[in-house]
Amino acid sequence: MNAKSISLEEKKLKPVVENLHDLLANYHIYYQNLRGCHWNIKGPHFFTLHAKFEELYNAAITTIDELAERILTLGKDPESRYSVFNKQSEIDEIDTVGMKDTDMVKAIVENLSVLIGLERDLLAITSEADDEGSNDMVNAFMQFNEKQNWMLRSFVKKI
Repeated sequence: MNAKSISLEEKKLKPVVENLHDLLANYHIYYQNLRGCHWNIKGPHFFTLHAKFEELYNAAITTIDELAERILTLGKDPESRYSVFNKQSEIDEIDTVGMKDTDMVKAIVENLSVLIGLERDLLAITSEADDEGSNDMVNAFMQFNEKQNWMLRSFVKKI
């Protein structure tokens, strides 16, 4: 498959695919951070945050799948190795064992901020490539992340 089969210019798509791969890597680390938070949450906010972290990692895994499928739609193969994701990601792994519940939330807020920044950058790149499909997809991810970021910042009163 090539980009022409979906009426896009191959050379314009190169930066789109590269940035989709970057976003994919960051989402994988974000996803694993959420899993760690979900597994290791303790304290007075256990029930609230345990459910919230699960909601967020379920959304993240769906996003990961959509990103990989979009890369395939654009005619490229998505990366699937965590060793590559760790090197490529701007988001760092967090050690959630023994971490305070509010520190977990603050770490996830920071992760979301990175994702939002990457998504904003990607919107400009997809617009330049006339790739409305990727643009619409990334815009939806960004809107979801902005809302989650606001809610979590409100939870820790970090607005």
